[in-house]
Amino acid sequence: MTDIRKAELSRKTRETDIELEFTIDGQGKSILDVQVPFMSHMLELFTKHGLFDLTVNGKGDVEVDDHHLTEDIGIVLGQALREALGNKYGIKRYGSITLPMDETLLTVAIDLSDRPHLEWRAELPKSRVGTFDTENVHEFFWKLAVEARMNLHIVVHHGHNTHHIIEAMFKAFARALDEATQLDPRIKGVPSTKGSL
Repeated sequence: MTDIRKAELSRKTRETDIELEFTIDGQGKSILDVQVPFMSHMLELFTKHGLFDLTVNGKGDVEVDDHHLTEDIGIVLGQALREALGNKYGIKRYGSITLPMDETLLTVAIDLSDRPHLEWRAELPKSRVGTFDTENVHEFFWKLAVEARMNLHIVVHHGHNTHHIIEAMFKAFARALDEATQLDPRIKGVPSTKGSL
């Protein structure tokens, strides 16, 4: 029986207060108390489509704007993912998907390489969705990639509805991450000729 791959972390600063629990091998269940409704919606999609379990209690200085809380959730989620992966023995390491959503088509590709990088090829047509500043999506994925130490590529092929583009990003990220974190019984140790990730 494989140990449950999960992590529970918190981060408290003068700007945010976040408690987060993340389980890789979950059932797509989320419990979200986040002061940024749009991010709450995206995290719910991420959890459902990746078949992860995620609990987030996140509060921040949203009276200023949504930036700090969105960014810090990305930081803590990245740290939790890295901790939950442990030594990465037996994981597939790579995951990718090209995902359609209405008029939008995008690709997300992941390498859990321990070499952090975000390649962002995405133009968002609108600067806001409701009250949410869409530039914060880049901040979220950038900080998540750095803290998880993953190589993450997000490429939008086409699309004109900003909400659809961002939603497709989170769904595609979830499915690519689900693939990359899967355990393959054929893999002994880590999938690298270096002997470590």
